[in-house]
Amino acid sequence: MGITGYCVVCKEKGVPMKDPEINQTARGGYMAKGLCTKCNKTKMCAIMSKDNAEKALAAGDAKKA
Repeated sequence: MGITGYCVVCKEKGVPMKDPEINQTARGGYMAKGLCTKCNKTKMCAIMSKDNAEKALAAGDAKKA
């Protein structure tokens, strides 16, 4: 599956993240943070639901920070 996000340097949506880590925000939401696989230098973030975060962790697509 992989976790995707928006890269502000490449200006593209749906770019897969390299080594994504899932964090819980202060308000209880979930956010995945990783590097862009195209330019390999830009940090990307993706807001996700609890269900999607748990699915990504169970599938091994991301690790918990």
